[in-house]
Amino acid sequence: MDDDITALEHKLDQFLAHFDTVREENRSLRERIVGLESDKQSLTEKIESARLRLEALMERLPQQ
Repeated sequence: MDDDITALEHKLDQFLAHFDTVREENRSLRERIVGLESDKQSLTEKIESARLRLEALMERLPQQ
């Protein structure tokens, strides 16, 4: 009986350690997502700005 309880305690300790690891990894991934979304927004704005500048330049080109 004591061996069963000891084995269960050991498995529970392993589970909790794994749970903490996965929770920390999840937190880290969420932070990374926030950073990547910010980068994406910045790049999208730069692309839009470049598109607008290019369109303005194209309008100034003489028509053939």
